[in-house]
Amino acid sequence: MTDSQDTPAGLAEVRFRSDVTVELVKSSAADADVLFAARVSTAGEKSLAEVGSDAERSAGLINYLMRDRHGSPFEHNSFTFFVSAPIFVFREFMRHRTFSYNEESGRYRRLEPVFYVPGPERKLVQEGKPGRYVFVDGTAEQHKLVDEATRAVCTSAYRAYLEMLEAGIAREVARGVLPVSVYSSMYATCNARALMNFLSLRTKREDSTFPSFPQREIEMVAERMEAIFAEAMPLTYAAFNRNGRVAP
Repeated sequence: MTDSQDTPAGLAEVRFRSDVTVELVKSSAADADVLFAARVSTAGEKSLAEVGSDAERSAGLINYLMRDRHGSPFEHNSFTFFVSAPIFVFREFMRHRTFSYNEESGRYRRLEPVFYVPGPERKLVQEGKPGRYVFVDGTAEQHKLVDEATRAVCTSAYRAYLEMLEAGIAREVARGVLPVSVYSSMYATCNARALMNFLSLRTKREDSTFPSFPQREIEMVAERMEAIFAEAMPLTYAAFNRNGRVAP
């Protein structure tokens, strides 16, 4: 390791965040998309008349499809999100294989010195057994320990990363010293059916038929995606909630 007077260029730029970024890049998604896809089964080519129709008059059909779990009509739409979050969030996110992903590459670019540190509102202490546990607030001393230890370790790791790069080590090798709290960015594309499945598992809601216990950091991502979904497809979103937040 170098001493302080030989700090690698870029180390002074190390930044810490306690939030995530979720932006809608583009979408082709409306409640009417569900209707024409559903009606082709009974109306055939006449269902083309439903393209761009007023979905309000058919809210009951959307609710019926959701309630009886006729899922395929909810697939005829698309959302593309830009997400910036810690890598440990992406590892959970990519369990959802109905999404399409493209993530920035630590092989082809120098990773930015941005790391996640839990904010003061983050519950720190786990009580109970897996599947039946809850998280509760930590003490001031515990929060101080988490904050100081995270900042120290991440700064040290990024120092080592820069030293290796400056010594000519390949990026794909040097990145191995970085913790999973380093931020990455990706595009994630899905349809409404896949998104509802994601929301059912990655948010904790009392009105869910099947309770879920997501890690808070991926829930932060899910909450922002849910707000976008609710605005784009309000009737579908209402039916999703009315029927226990179970993906069709």
